Amino acid sequence: METGKGPASGPKKTPLTPKAIIYQRFGTEACYKVEEVQEVVQNGCPGLAIPQKGPCHYRCSLQLPEFSVVSETFKRKKDAEQSAAEKAIQKLGIQPKEDNLTVEQAWNELTARLSYLFSIEFLSAIHPHPLSGHFRAALATEGHLNGFIPVAAIATFDAKTNSLCKHINSEVESNHLLVMSLIIEAAKRLADTLFFSEEKLSLKRLTPHPPEIIQSLLNESNLPESISIEAVRIPSSTKQTVESLMLNASFGNYYLDAIAKELGVEDASKIMISRTIGKASSETRLYFCAPESITIGPSSELYMKQASSFKVYSNAVATYLSGQEICGDAILASVGYTWKSTDLFYEDLSLCAYYRILANKIPRGIYKLSREAMLAAELPTAFTTRSNWRGSFPRDILCTFCRHHRLSEPVFSSDSIEPLPDLPGRKRLRDAASGGNETNEGGLAATAVAQEGCTLVYRCTVKIYSKCQDLILLCSPKESYKKQNDAINNAALKVLLWLDRFLDKVDMSVEEMTSSAKGFDILIYPQQFVTEFSLCQILPKYRWSSAKVAGSFLCPSYSNVQNSNLEDEVSSGMTPSSGSLVCVTYNIYLATEKECIKEHLEGSEEFEFEIGSGAVSPVLEAVVTQMSVDQSACFTMELPSKEIVLAVAHDSANILSLLSSGTCLMKCEVTLLRVTVPLEDRMEQALFSPPLSKQRVEYALQHIRESSASSLVDFGCGSGSLLESLLAYQTSLDKIVGVDISQRALARAAKILHSKLNGNTEAEQPTNRIKSAILYKGSILTCDSRLCGYDIATCLEVIEHMEEHDACSFGDIVLSSFCPQLLIVSTPNYEYNVILQKSTPQYQEEDSEEKSQQQSCKFRNHDHKFEWTRRQFCQWASELALRHNYDVEFSGVGGELNKEPGFASQIAVFRRRDSSPVNADFTEHYDVIWEWSSSNNSRS
Repeated sequence: METGKGPASGPKKTPLTPKAIIYQRFGTEACYKVEEVQEVVQNGCPGLAIPQKGPCHYRCSLQLPEFSVVSETFKRKKDAEQSAAEKAIQKLGIQPKEDNLTVEQAWNELTARLSYLFSIEFLSAIHPHPLSGHFRAALATEGHLNGFIPVAAIATFDAKTNSLCKHINSEVESNHLLVMSLIIEAAKRLADTLFFSEEKLSLKRLTPHPPEIIQSLLNESNLPESISIEAVRIPSSTKQTVESLMLNASFGNYYLDAIAKELGVEDASKIMISRTIGKASSETRLYFCAPESITIGPSSELYMKQASSFKVYSNAVATYLSGQEICGDAILASVGYTWKSTDLFYEDLSLCAYYRILANKIPRGIYKLSREAMLAAELPTAFTTRSNWRGSFPRDILCTFCRHHRLSEPVFSSDSIEPLPDLPGRKRLRDAASGGNETNEGGLAATAVAQEGCTLVYRCTVKIYSKCQDLILLCSPKESYKKQNDAINNAALKVLLWLDRFLDKVDMSVEEMTSSAKGFDILIYPQQFVTEFSLCQILPKYRWSSAKVAGSFLCPSYSNVQNSNLEDEVSSGMTPSSGSLVCVTYNIYLATEKECIKEHLEGSEEFEFEIGSGAVSPVLEAVVTQMSVDQSACFTMELPSKEIVLAVAHDSANILSLLSSGTCLMKCEVTLLRVTVPLEDRMEQALFSPPLSKQRVEYALQHIRESSASSLVDFGCGSGSLLESLLAYQTSLDKIVGVDISQRALARAAKILHSKLNGNTEAEQPTNRIKSAILYKGSILTCDSRLCGYDIATCLEVIEHMEEHDACSFGDIVLSSFCPQLLIVSTPNYEYNVILQKSTPQYQEEDSEEKSQQQSCKFRNHDHKFEWTRRQFCQWASELALRHNYDVEFSGVGGELNKEPGFASQIAVFRRRDSSPVNADFTEHYDVIWEWSSSNNSRS
């Protein structure tokens, strides 16, 4: 599947879409209505007949004055709309024109277009045109400027004229003076009807318009007596400050004259107008003065030669924003005449809006602004679901980035492929799966969809072209994904991550650029790439990640916070853990060091994020994980760049005053409103009592008590739920160890175990024999000789968080190197998911894109890389036991053994057949995070 534009030799005119053709014919009389069409599909769990919702599709009905049509169903709304428009075109018998004009034909059409624009027919048209307002202002002007329309206005606001100019000379895309030159040359062919004033750079109809037409135009205006519009002045000198200003476009005044006055020129005829800045639908543009010593003529070669002498006056920031060469000071304003109304459109454009436009030029800025939160994280390094990606999706961000940099829409090509070859020593686990379509929502590379006996995964390549269709970047990721949507978004994310790195250091050499891109599976075409991004040298350094704790984050005056460090406090309330969905209210202030002055920057009444998913600033997550519900805290952060502060500031004047003092910091106040347990836990709690997680722990405890073991290691111990439970029961254990790769989870486990083992209350004093407890940080895929030969090893609901091949490696490492007498492994039974998901309404927490990509049966957690059926799990465990001289028995918790679809959590218990000594290689790969001993109470 390929979306977007493909490569081409030279610029080509994009044909009109069906919707554009319908708009040309009917305008706003064409009414589109899109409705959702929900399909029902069979579930992916063998033996269960529970209906499942299928992908969400869309159907569009198009109502025209004479008839209506209905489209077929499509996955995307816009495809349904285009289909409806196409059906209407066929019914109307409209034949789309082949737009293959020769240069001479383009000249003739351009001349005819100018003749039409200055005709009575144009001014009498029912539907307003952006140029209508300019004609009205020109005809209302008294004196020598009466009736003169600036050529710059025609070049900017008439799309048809601009399009014809592109047919004549493709360089007009970036050379606005060249567009004007071509318009003037065409006007000279109409010397008997039009007059061109070189001094005024304007055109005028030789025969005056009839008075009734002029009066009709003037009567259309409903403008108030006085209009004040906030705008931004961008000086050409980088040593001068960008500042706000007010434009006065009162009744009877031409808004371009008001801008001309601010720029120090006589009238609107000397004002140049850029293309739109930011959103294509906005009226935000740059206004600047035409270079006086350049004579507009038909030769693009002459223009380029003369313009080169004005580079010294180039406005780097304005040029970067518009992608067009701009000299001298410029004004950024959101004002003008539109298609929608005969009245002047205007809205204030503040310094905040200006800096947000700049932020939207870089990927992390687009993502941050889509989240509307300074405390949101940088671009996450992997795309999974909205639990860690609450802002715009990577594909959308990349499309936005390309639009803001005047590039063609990115091309995404995704293909289904055979998975990677199997690991040595084991068969394909998919061969053991029962029949049926096992689609799921893993979101990361592993086994995938079984279709007609063939397992498929997806890969996606991304191509980015210039506007002239020169290929500038190609990304070909090696990773494959179970879902096509994940393949597309992760490929887009790779491109975004590298572009972010490049824009942080745009002056890198070609060799450095090529080398760094290669690390992201990206091939760049240096000459074309450098050409497209040559203007990025002036981009402000939006280093959002500079925010970090700069001082104490405790605020004694806040509820439930004492004069002690939160890290040393064990709260009795509910505290967030990894995977929890938390909701906070926060406010960020810019304050002086002594807090004499404090200005509000940003805040949110309810801000949600998932702990451990990298969705927010590490500072916020570190503070929140130490809080209880209804607890508040205050912390300070290092001041980020001025551009970031001004991008969120509503009162720019006060903020600028504070920033100029040089003694500012950022202060954040946070209150934890609620904590929602991880989605997987919510599903399990909805169906099981006690919860499935507690049943797994109780199952392990039963085997531990029966084994008379003295030592235990918990692989992937997380926050220590199993280890904590061991302390509440009498067992034969005297040594317990936990291993995990997350230091944050280990810190929480240490806090809990420390409190329990030191017996803060009598209720926490169990009758047990624990003499030592240790927590190690390290990968359970690596052997550490200190853990070899332990009596029991546990690994509860851990392996599904690894890649499937790593889970297989883990089994081999544990049974061949650690060699426990007993190993207990539990993992979700994929076949049970359909019951869990149907019983849990909260599961439907997806955005519209996820709904459109729904599979028949999903994984229980977005972080799961795979989930096995009973047959797959049985084959894995049986082959593993056979290879390493172990016996294995199968059981589970939740559900029933002889009732479909079996246990919710399936468990394998491995027992060593011999008790020969274990030969350790005495390598130590783990770091001791916390250690406790009964002989000396504790040490860390």
